[in-house]
Amino acid sequence: MEYTTLGDTGMTVSKICLGCMSFGDPDWRDWVLGEEEGKELVERALELGVNFFDTANMYSNGESERILGEALAGHREEAVVATKGYFQMDESDPNSGGLSRKAIEQELQASLDRLGMETIDLYQIHRWDDETPITETMAALDDAVRRGQVRYLGASSMWAHQLAEALHTSDRAGYDRFVTMQNHYNLVYREEEREMLPLCETEGIGTIPWSPLARGYLARPDDEVDATIRGETEEHLYRHPYREGGGPEINARVEELAAEKGVKMAQIALAWQFHKERVDAPIVGTTSVEHLEDAVEALDIDLSTSDIEWLEEPYEPVHVSGHE
Repeated sequence: MEYTTLGDTGMTVSKICLGCMSFGDPDWRDWVLGEEEGKELVERALELGVNFFDTANMYSNGESERILGEALAGHREEAVVATKGYFQMDESDPNSGGLSRKAIEQELQASLDRLGMETIDLYQIHRWDDETPITETMAALDDAVRRGQVRYLGASSMWAHQLAEALHTSDRAGYDRFVTMQNHYNLVYREEEREMLPLCETEGIGTIPWSPLARGYLARPDDEVDATIRGETEEHLYRHPYREGGGPEINARVEELAAEKGVKMAQIALAWQFHKERVDAPIVGTTSVEHLEDAVEALDIDLSTSDIEWLEEPYEPVHVSGHE
């Protein structure tokens, strides 16, 4: 395993973050693994040197957090645990979502209870809340740090001007600021290179991209994607413009380079992420131990400058996706 510091913090994390959306309750989404399989993934990740785990309160309606917390029993000190809040958790309680002070305090405590932890290492806002002033949100998050419930604060997909506003609000008031950005970024979706990634680099903010394999689109040839369980049942896959802006040609080039190097397509897509200085640790969601092991092996794949340029060359601008 390789390690890096997360943004400008001194906290050390593995260069692979295990995304925990893939386990919890199969009734939530058809491709989600059950409890025992999820715990097996966490245990193998620890054996491989992965110390960074990302979940959210909405994943399987809290089951992902609970399972992760139980799986990390006895390993809490060596693990870096990240979770998120924003989406409404209870249809009958409008305050169970959003980023008001009430919502943050209520849902943060619920996440702590499910995780079985006193402190979350990285607490992230899952999206931007247009209904709540950013001053209220940042004040509530800063209070959570002061109470010892949270060590670091992070954000997820939003416009660069919104992140800049949040940072300015924190700096002006003396609040703890966001130290990470969990954004949508992969070989077939690179719109973040325009504004968000340069802003993060300037501000010393660590980036931990979600969907580095484009929800599995970069893990297999284009014509095989729809035949997977996720391809058949996951409507979110088709909300993103992966098949636009040169996507199918990039997919074909990933396949060709993988064959040339004797590795898997997913490993090439991850190796591309590992070669990006602006990326701290992509969040790898997997439904098998084998794929987790493949991801770790991808750290050893060397891509030349010409390899990277060739993979990127077909890309064309697409509409912004992932903020919703």
